Amino acid sequence: MKIENTKAQMRKGVLEYCILSILKDEDAYVAEILETLKDAKMLVVEGTIYPLLTRLKNAGLLSYRWEESTSGPPRKYYGLTETGQLFLNELNTTWSELQNAVNLVTSTKTPKK
Repeated sequence: MKIENTKAQMRKGVLEYCILSILKDEDAYVAEILETLKDAKMLVVEGTIYPLLTRLKNAGLLSYRWEESTSGPPRKYYGLTETGQLFLNELNTTWSELQNAVNLVTSTKTPKK
């Protein structure tokens, strides 16, 4: 088993949560989302993020709008819908519970037999 495969699967598992969290305070376009993920050491390529954004939009969690750009073509800005904000609130609770459980399990000594 290769560690890189496991690490990639762990990142994929939290990518939706990270994207929704990035958009919780303000709308952003793909380059901004990718830059935020890159700054956090979550390397994601455009080919991965576009289908994910479409899936989140189709699920009613995101909306988008086009905005003219002074430095090129119009940009598509994504933002959370009301449903998306409620979904993110649930994910925040789930993440906290999961984080606590993992910390408990990984910091506990193995019981003796």
